[in-house]
Amino acid sequence: MARINHTDVQGQQAMMTFLSSYPPFDALLPNDLLFLVSKLHLRYFAMGEVVISPEHGPATEFFIVKQGQIHGERQVKQEVELTFDIGVGECFPVAALMGQRATRTLHRASSDCFCYVLNHDDFAQLLTRSEVFRDFVVRGVSLLLERVSKQMQQQVKHHVDSNHSLDVPLSKLIIREPVSCDGTTSVQQAVQLMHRENISSVVIVDQALQPIGIFTLRDLRRAVASGNLDSNDKLATWMTANPVALSHDATAFDALLLMTERHIAHLLVVEQGRLLGVLAERDLFALQRINLVDLTRRIRRATHLGALKLALADLAELISAMLSHGASATQVTTLITQMNDHVLCRVLELQIGQFDLADISFSWICFGSEGRREQTLLTDQDNGIVFHVDDAGQSQEYRQRLLPFAHAVNQDLDQLGFAWCKGNVMASNPDLCRSAQEWQHYFDKIIAVATPENLLAASIYFDARIVWGNSSALDAVMAQLFRQAAHNTIFQFHLASAALNQRPPLGRFRDFVLQHKVGQEKGLDLKVQGLTPFVDAARLLSLVHGVVQTNTVDRLQQLVQSSVIESADGAAYVEAYGYIQLLRLQQHQAQVSAGRTRSNIINPDQLNPLDRRILRESLRQAKRLQATISQRYIP
Repeated sequence: MARINHTDVQGQQAMMTFLSSYPPFDALLPNDLLFLVSKLHLRYFAMGEVVISPEHGPATEFFIVKQGQIHGERQVKQEVELTFDIGVGECFPVAALMGQRATRTLHRASSDCFCYVLNHDDFAQLLTRSEVFRDFVVRGVSLLLERVSKQMQQQVKHHVDSNHSLDVPLSKLIIREPVSCDGTTSVQQAVQLMHRENISSVVIVDQALQPIGIFTLRDLRRAVASGNLDSNDKLATWMTANPVALSHDATAFDALLLMTERHIAHLLVVEQGRLLGVLAERDLFALQRINLVDLTRRIRRATHLGALKLALADLAELISAMLSHGASATQVTTLITQMNDHVLCRVLELQIGQFDLADISFSWICFGSEGRREQTLLTDQDNGIVFHVDDAGQSQEYRQRLLPFAHAVNQDLDQLGFAWCKGNVMASNPDLCRSAQEWQHYFDKIIAVATPENLLAASIYFDARIVWGNSSALDAVMAQLFRQAAHNTIFQFHLASAALNQRPPLGRFRDFVLQHKVGQEKGLDLKVQGLTPFVDAARLLSLVHGVVQTNTVDRLQQLVQSSVIESADGAAYVEAYGYIQLLRLQQHQAQVSAGRTRSNIINPDQLNPLDRRILRESLRQAKRLQATISQRYIP
């Protein structure tokens, strides 16, 4: 170890230039950055030399890597639990300095390395004087993720005029007192009231001011069209009873999702059951020319594939607008999945009239990313059919009648951009058009016999969701699945081993291990290498612990609530997973804007330092989660 002084002006200027390229130092005020530079000194560590370890006692120095790389190892029960690398521009050991304790990680130079070093007293003084540095120390990667989100919003902000956030509570979007009346008000009085107040709806409330109905212009048209309307009729006769409502603390995104699901243009906001206000979709925010409720209606009323193609073409612009409003990756993928669900349902409705299937009770299942409600604009088909039979002899007959219908649907979806599945995981495959009893036997076999094929099947079919038909068609099958998975330790071992096959692409001597397959650009696969480790681990833990959710974020959050995962770990996993998904969405949008084919392959060398750093940290979290899986299920 050698110490090198940097006291000359030229040396300090070089330090300022270097630090200004890396977060959080790039955001420091000039005087705070100058203070930091004046207190730093440069130190050299030879390859293999220990920089700081738990045996050194309470941490007394703060390190910033200038050149080379530091390798970290954390041990539990004499075994290495986690390894990671700290690259140029990154710093350590923040938590130990803040806690005035020894680091829990052995930091060793994995190559010849230079670090800028700040002593504890100067570190404490920088904390006091710089709010930016203090926020970084307290919030760490969460703060950097927030910066990335804001940067991305700025990049697409020119697409929209609104500044509303999708996370804003509905109570903050109400701009006027609600207009209401009781059920004895006449239709004529209600219409006069609506005209006078220049509104398109009036809410009918009881004596406790709890909404019991809503009367809109659509209700008025329906009443007039019936030919039975008397202007003196009581409003209760023509109102829509039991109007859809959300609590005042629900978010704008909750409202949009519910309005598109129910195909409604008005939503009531209540507080403890009492009417607080009425929101129309336009009150939430105007998404340029794209209107969510209107887009949903266009899909559900489409009479041919051409109309569906036009509706789907608007999704890319819609997603850009969503991101600019501060939408999270989970919100965006949930919305994409919901819109795709609408498209699928409309295709099914258009096709079913062409086949004689009225006597068969069946449901359409979606697997994979659609089953998890995690679809992006780059997706293929993963679907199947479950049908009800009174006796086993009906299964083959029903299957033969359903398969032509399924094939027609799969073809239509392929024309709409939902690519034909290369692995034939589609309802037109006879093996995926089964009775509930046949699905039960198939799932039993997957758990009982842990072949590579069955483990692959588990990673696909255990993320199942009914999109069309009887939503409870698989309930008994899935309940049995959870019971068996929770008690079959051999299955758990094999599923855990399979989940560990896809290791995060982090290198020992460089930041990322990039693949270069024939016909592909050099880089790492954000879906397969970045998201899959989280998806597989969350699925395994959920199966073992009876978590019924299919969405990965929902699974992780429920695992925290069930004390399967520590709260801090769960939050870190969710943030990391969300960032990788957000980076993937951002890349897809950029590719569409440039007229290129969407791809999940990204070259980290082309990212800015902030994105590179957070991607690396996110992949480390995937590695930590895999370490947990290994520790619990691999002997």
